[in-house]
Amino acid sequence: MRAVRINHVSVNALDLEESARFYETLFGMERLPTPLFPDGPVLWLRVGDQQLHLFERDTPAPRYHHLAFDVDDFEAVYLKARELGLFDDAFGTQIREHPAGWIQMYVRDPADNLIEIDSPDAKSLDRSVVTGIRALEDDVAQVGPARTATVYTAAR
Repeated sequence: MRAVRINHVSVNALDLEESARFYETLFGMERLPTPLFPDGPVLWLRVGDQQLHLFERDTPAPRYHHLAFDVDDFEAVYLKARELGLFDDAFGTQIREHPAGWIQMYVRDPADNLIEIDSPDAKSLDRSVVTGIRALEDDVAQVGPARTATVYTAAR
């Protein structure tokens, strides 16, 4: 017996509509029919063949807990995040390139949830568009298996 995939992730929203608009605008997510629950408002969004569930509470988001999305156009998401002033450097930088060739950036949603945005091919990016990229090795030497570590397990 084993888990086969992540079905959905639920994150806090201080204002359900504001958070839904954020995910629709930055990631092109679509609203789904959502059941009514007795413990407060919930809104479900489509993320490919999976879902993001937003629940409205007055609880602050944890500082380092985060969810991560792959995107089909890293540069476009970068430009939209820059336009909206969403970048966050919770892990010391807003955009980081890994020695195995993938890249990540961090933003915050309206409820202060930390969002990681990933792309498998940092070399394909136009460095005149996506600026401020910091190499992980600039901060910590990557040796042994750390040099090939990736969030893209299917590629292995």
